[in-house]
Amino acid sequence: MTVTRALFDDVMVPNYSPAAVIPVRGEGSRVWDQENKEYIDFAGGIAVNCLGHCHPALVGALKEQGEKIWHLSNVMTNEPALRLAKKLVDSTFAEKVYFANSGAEANEAALKLARRWALDVHGEQKTQIISFKKGFHGRTFFTVTVGGQPAYSDGFGPKPGDIVHAEYNNLDSLKELISDKTCAVMLEPIQGEGGIVPPTKEFIEGVRQLCDENNALLIFDEVQSGVGRTGELFAYMGLGVNPDILASAKALGGGFPIGAMLTTTELAKHLKIGTHGSTYGGNPLACAVAEAAFDTVNTKEVLDGVKEREAIFKNKLAEINDKYDVFKDIRGQGLLVGAELNDKYTGRAKDFLSAALDQGVMSLVAGANVIRFTPSLVIPMADIEEGMARFEKGVANIVNA
Repeated sequence: MTVTRALFDDVMVPNYSPAAVIPVRGEGSRVWDQENKEYIDFAGGIAVNCLGHCHPALVGALKEQGEKIWHLSNVMTNEPALRLAKKLVDSTFAEKVYFANSGAEANEAALKLARRWALDVHGEQKTQIISFKKGFHGRTFFTVTVGGQPAYSDGFGPKPGDIVHAEYNNLDSLKELISDKTCAVMLEPIQGEGGIVPPTKEFIEGVRQLCDENNALLIFDEVQSGVGRTGELFAYMGLGVNPDILASAKALGGGFPIGAMLTTTELAKHLKIGTHGSTYGGNPLACAVAEAAFDTVNTKEVLDGVKEREAIFKNKLAEINDKYDVFKDIRGQGLLVGAELNDKYTGRAKDFLSAALDQGVMSLVAGANVIRFTPSLVIPMADIEEGMARFEKGVANIVNA
């Protein structure tokens, strides 16, 4: 069978519009397509491939577990899931873990837990969930409604109720909405899809305080920011604010689908037997690979290296901006970096992505005005240099067009 981009249009549901490039092989931070053209990967599968492509530790874990046991129903537990859960609770605020297959499912579990806790402890009136405009929490109907981007949730009929949205980094807007009827406040400790927006210290500490004052749970969606992405194991660790519930996915599996909800024993007891579940969640293959990824990332060397690479990325982008004057702002934390286009290039982030791809470097967008970079956490310095040189050529082609 000949596999081409045209085959996508023939056989796939048209909710995506993928590039003409079809990658077939990857190693480290480099990828090769069907024509054997090489690309440097600054996208990382949208912050998923935290150790690049085909990292030996992950390949080894997959092969080893693949010859042992692949799947069990949750009528039984398994060793990789228990080992991974123990490492997660030992390394975080959490005491209990629930495994799912994706970030959306981890967030879904977090929201269901919050509602169940509020019903059990406070009664039927405490159902309100507050999240933030431009937030993104997944594509299930519950999570996409909690996410603050109506374009993703409109057009599917009646939405789940009692969900409202405040403005990120605006504590007053949250104060206007929160009350004793609020069961949870959900946010990303650095907004990803919304434009790579870090929280101010005043905002994030104020959110925690308002939750405490109103007996509301604080849920951190760390699907994109977690497992080393910001240079901390989880972003909350650099903010000095602990959530009550945390969702993790993406980098957790290093490319293998897995999600996790982390919480305390006191809250976890409200998800009693039968209240929630997942056929594949916590399966041995996913947990074995995730354990290898987690062990590799959760070291001082790798986490310090993320911060070192952040400085290089931002400096290179600043140098490009000095030459071509295309960015209004360069921001982010760790290797979750956003370059916001200035007024001359408003709405053209995808044009820059395409121009960079033509030069052999893969990047992302975060909305119409922000170019996003989420490379491997261990990307070699030489690949940053070469990738940025290619990205600059793409920028030059747009500016000089």
